[in-house]
Amino acid sequence: MSKNRHSEGSGPNQRQLRVGELVRRTLSDVLNKGDIHDPDLNRLSITVSEVRMSTDLKIATAYVLPLGGKNREEAIAGLKRNKHELRRALSKETTLKFTPDLRFLIDDTFDRLDETRELFAREDVQRDLGDDEEDEG
Repeated sequence: MSKNRHSEGSGPNQRQLRVGELVRRTLSDVLNKGDIHDPDLNRLSITVSEVRMSTDLKIATAYVLPLGGKNREEAIAGLKRNKHELRRALSKETTLKFTPDLRFLIDDTFDRLDETRELFAREDVQRDLGDDEEDEG
């Protein structure tokens, strides 16, 4: 088995995690300062929750969410529209050998948490959970 294939299945390595966090912090700072010259993007408060790096560190996938979860499509469109300016700011603010290509996706973690809470709140699930607790006791 080649090293690349093995590393893909075992999750990100320390270098990917470290570079991903550096890119996340830098993107967050650039967006918070309003350094991008796009009024539509600057009026949105966007959280960069995570950045995942490809194994060769040439692609950075940023998981983002606008404040309150509203205007998701507008946020992604604005980020994509300003990708080159964001890359330029990233290269200026970091000491990375190569500035990664940026991809943007909505972070749906909070949506999944809400769905999980709703699932656990259902009467039939509560009843099933109650049966498990009784069996253990």
